[in-house]
Parts: sequence; structure tokens; C-alpha cells
Amino acid sequence: MRIGLAGVGRIGAFHAETLRDLDVVDEVVVADAFPEAARAVADRLGVGYAPDVEALLASGIDGFVITTATPAHAPLLRRGLELGIPTFCEKPVAATLDETIELTRLADMAETPVHVGFQRRFDTGYRNAKAAVESGELGFIHTIRAATHDQSPPHAGYIPTSGGIFRDCNVHDFDVLRFVTGREVETVYATGANKGAPFFAEAGDVDSAAAVLTLDDGTLVLVSSTRYNGGGHDVRMEVHGEKGAVSVGLDDSLAFRSAEEGVNFPHGPQKWSFMERFLPAYRAELTAFAGVARGDDPSPCTVADALAAFRVAEACELSRREGRVVRLEEVEDL
Repeated sequence: MRIGLAGVGRIGAFHAETLRDLDVVDEVVVADAFPEAARAVADRLGVGYAPDVEALLASGIDGFVITTATPAHAPLLRRGLELGIPTFCEKPVAATLDETIELTRLADMAETPVHVGFQRRFDTGYRNAKAAVESGELGFIHTIRAATHDQSPPHAGYIPTSGGIFRDCNVHDFDVLRFVTGREVETVYATGANKGAPFFAEAGDVDSAAAVLTLDDGTLVLVSSTRYNGGGHDVRMEVHGEKGAVSVGLDDSLAFRSAEEGVNFPHGPQKWSFMERFLPAYRAELTAFAGVARGDDPSPCTVADALAAFRVAEACELSRREGRVVRLEEVEDL
């Protein structure tokens, strides 16, 4: 199997290396808007090189992986669909709601599979939480807490094109919330604040945010995010039920220290980035995409799934800006 990858930034180079090491992948070929960057990554990893994305798409690849900057996701995904090449696209599939809806319609009409990169669906902890909910061992679920806390902020140039903290960070929480519970969000109330670098406020964004969501079965969900979690990269989910509770991300790397005397948990070491936190999940995710590209399996995360999560993020941003509860039915859908 021959996989082509467009975009060799941090996550792109990381995915190229992961794909190179998969037994089911025979060859990886990379391209980038900056050919010298693609050549450097190709030489370092010992993979193939294409001078541009169109040459990559014309080179007989069996699967197409999109890891470019966000503005290029939508046009490249359209090209993958036009050419009938099974495509993996990092989130978001598009920068705006209207374009995400358009791509969802295109993907629904196409026979070509698209796998969207929400890697938490492949994390063992989240999968175990999903199994606990589905088995009924927790009884009815009444409260969920979800957190995405970055250890340190991204560079200033990233924020104006990130879509904002709800679309960039918490969209992962919104997707995996649907995955774990099998439910949909009905209402949101969100807020945010800035205490860090001024470039967040200058871009109309916040560096810390929180939201209360209500699911369609009455479950309450508390969501938080920040760009400044000095204790380490902290991604967790707590699922509280009538008969029990489970926690994802509760291990020795937890980005906390106990304030109780005599308690040595967690003893570390902490994790400091999303790639470190989710390394096994990324490997499992790309292995799954190889199965999708071969035609063995359906997409485990479709463009429609990406739209559902994006709509929740849109509702949260609207709520934050207007200071009110927003119903999901207010946000445009298919």
C-alpha cells in the first residue's frame, strides 16, 4: 500500500514517521507547499518525495493523508473526493461551518471514504469508558467532566487561524463525548477569560474557557480548556453514573500534585504535549485508516461526525460572545 501525505509540519512529519513504521504500509510519499521542507522530511525519514501536492495525487497513491495548515484542508479534501482516493484529514475538515456542511454533503454523495483525525476515539482509556457506558455497569450517567489543558500556548501566529479555543481544543472533547456516550448535545452555556499573552484577546480569542452542556438524555457535561497548564499536558474525562464512575487520563502522569499530606500519587513523569499523551492512539488511528483505504473497514470517524462536533464548538463560541444559553438547533445543520 502506497500512502501520500500533504503537509510536513509538526503533526505531518510525526504522521509520516508513524505511517512509515506500519507493517501494512509499503511506501510513504510526502509533499508540502514548501518543497524544501518536504524534501528535508523525506530525506530524514527515508520516505518518498513529491514536488507538490498535485504530483503526489497523480503518483498512484492508495490513500491520501492531509496534515497541512487548516486553510488547505477543505480544498485538498475536495481533491481527494474528486479523484476517488480514500482520504484521512486532520481536524478540522474546514475552517467555517458553511464549508464543513458543504464537505459533509460532498462526502455523503461520494463513494470514497473519508476518515477525520479525532485520535481520542483510539485511546484505550476513552474506549474503556465507552464500554463501561454501553455495558450499563455505571447505571444511568448523570455528570461528565471533560478537560483539555495545554501545558503551554502555541505561537502567536497560530491563534488568528485556529478558529478559537472551542473549535481548536474543545472540539476533541465534543467529538469524544459523542463517541463515549452515544448521545447528542442539546444546549450549551460557555464563557472564557484571558490572563496570559495579549495575542489571544487581540485575535478575539480567550486563553481559558469553560462550558456547561446538556445532552439529549439530560446528562450534564462540564468542559474546560486552557493554554496555560504549567503542571503538564492534561486531557481527562470523568464519567459519573448511578452505580459507579470511571476516569480517563487518571494515571501517574496526571498533571497535578496532591495537597493532602502523605499522598505520593501521582508520582510522574508528566506528559508535556498532545503527541506524547496520545502516541499509541495516533498509531492505532493511522492503522485504522490503512484498513479504510484498503476497503476492509468503514470510516471510524466521518465528515458528518466532524460536523456534529464543530456545531457544538460553534454553539459554545456563540454563547461565549453573547453571554447566553444556546440551543444546538440554532446552529445550521445539513
